[in-house]
Amino acid sequence: MSEALDTAKGGERAKRLSFFHFVSVGHARGAVSILCFFALWHLGATSDLPGIKEIPTPMDVASTFSKVYMLSLKYWNNWVASFQRVFYGFIIAQILGIPTGIVFGLNVRIRNIVFPIFEVMRPIPPLAWVPLSILFWPTNESSIVFITFLGAFFVIVINVYEAIRHIPNQYVWLATSLGAQQRHLFFRIILPAVIPSIAAGMTLGIALTWEVVIAAEMIASDRGLGRLTWEGYVSSTPAVIVIGMISIGLAGYLSTQIVSSVEKRMMPWAKDK
Repeated sequence: MSEALDTAKGGERAKRLSFFHFVSVGHARGAVSILCFFALWHLGATSDLPGIKEIPTPMDVASTFSKVYMLSLKYWNNWVASFQRVFYGFIIAQILGIPTGIVFGLNVRIRNIVFPIFEVMRPIPPLAWVPLSILFWPTNESSIVFITFLGAFFVIVINVYEAIRHIPNQYVWLATSLGAQQRHLFFRIILPAVIPSIAAGMTLGIALTWEVVIAAEMIASDRGLGRLTWEGYVSSTPAVIVIGMISIGLAGYLSTQIVSSVEKRMMPWAKDK
């Protein structure tokens, strides 16, 4: 008995050590790649190559950030504004997109009536809605949230609809033959089959919402990270443009990590992969 316990403990310890080794190696590789990127950036900025020498060096960007933006309340308010718009647009897209995809997948009559209209609207880029949304919505803030919502809505609808469409009919037939009712089919077969596609739609949707909100802020907003980047362009200060771009990248990365943690809770069976 004691030998079996020792063996189990040894296996758990080895697994834990291998995990920490994998994490440490992954972090080391990530750090090296970041250092290489900054080194190449510095070499390109200090070279005489056309189109590259105008880019500010990492030290210039760091100096501008520390002197002007690091302790600036306006800069951090831009972060908050962009995050709020992404959050509202993304959440509304999930609330409306998931049920819409489920309805398209389960109700043939509604799909035949509504889906053609949906397919006509889906290829329209969210930014093409900017003029109409400014006229339709009472404030610029609500119009930006609406455009951000469109960036994720169509993706999540299609993902959920395709997941339901590819559920093998044998599963439904077998469950029905065993006496399963409609609610059992939904919660035991349809919903588990849809969850991975919802997670994939969330990952794609959060990236699209950031792309859309940044462009919308450049066009129709007086605050946000997109507006910060645009002001750098208008004032011909490349360092400010790069600060805005790096800020957008970090904000998108943080959002992706948050969505990934939610996905792991949605799919606990995928944690070990």
